[in-house]
Amino acid sequence: MGALARAQAHAGDDVCVITATPGGGVVRSGVDHDGRVAVFRVAAHLPADVPVHPRTRRRVRQIIQAWQPDVVHIHSGVISPFAWGAFREMSALGVPRVVTVHSMWGPIAEPMHRVLDKRLPWHDPQTRVTSVSSVAAQQVSRAINAPVGVIPNGIDPTLWPVQETVAQPDKLRIVSVLRLAPRKRVGALVSILARAAREFPAQIALSGAIIGDGPLRGWAQRLIDRRGLGTSITLTGRLDRASIHDRFATSDLFVQASVRESFGIAALEARTSGVPVLARSQTGAGEFITSGVDGLLVDNDDDMVRGLVVLAHDRGTLLAWRTAAEQTQTGMTWPEVLAQTKTEYRHVTLSD
Repeated sequence: MGALARAQAHAGDDVCVITATPGGGVVRSGVDHDGRVAVFRVAAHLPADVPVHPRTRRRVRQIIQAWQPDVVHIHSGVISPFAWGAFREMSALGVPRVVTVHSMWGPIAEPMHRVLDKRLPWHDPQTRVTSVSSVAAQQVSRAINAPVGVIPNGIDPTLWPVQETVAQPDKLRIVSVLRLAPRKRVGALVSILARAAREFPAQIALSGAIIGDGPLRGWAQRLIDRRGLGTSITLTGRLDRASIHDRFATSDLFVQASVRESFGIAALEARTSGVPVLARSQTGAGEFITSGVDGLLVDNDDDMVRGLVVLAHDRGTLLAWRTAAEQTQTGMTWPEVLAQTKTEYRHVTLSD
């Protein structure tokens, strides 16, 4: 959301952000500014700084009536009380609105969203619903029984340029970037790597890094050690963008084991840097990966293991994928994403 707002402001739009997330600097709650975009922080004092406010609709209404926007873009996840409260208030005020869902609505979440369907103005002509990938849009559409468009996440390719890399024929070097939390399936990722490594040719070793932090970091390290990968796979913790980019330059393959990725921005960053991607087909990676051309999309963990083993034997295919990734664009640069976003805005503003 923040990156989109900054890109819109850079393109000349007058943009503000309303969020229930407290500020980490001088402004905890109130009007903040990042140098380009005004940020209205409607933050309550709640345990763990949960981004919820007991008077969401009233506070949002006050800001909107003062700001007088042409359109409001609401960003939500699976459970987003602040977004849903703002959504209802925009309908009450008659403000055109685009809703973008950034999460996967699986079978567990769908019944809850059917209940929300009765309380939220999904079918109002001044509402346009989108998600960040086709696969996520299908789930949302099924839950709310309404058409759902796609506005993908954007990227600035100048921040992720292709770097020259020197192959190491005796190693398959993998990289993954994720939050070490249950829904990201870090345990499955470690198990997949361990199973694949046992089937590699004797002269090929697995090596690489899992970048990120989270509540499962200690458990993940113990699992890596138990699986015999302690000298092969490094948990780096959180890294800044430049350090992640440096890791991409020394990696042969980006591996993503999660099945709950509505888009997968880290995989897109790797792909933009020229690193082929191995990911699950149930995720949004299909928006920017053509399986068999610049990466591989598989249906299950067993196929992911098989894919790694094949690539350990067949470095020519991996090199061809890297060449394709380096030479083709994804169509998800900010100018392209902003054009799609404006198209969605026109749908609701013209219906006013």
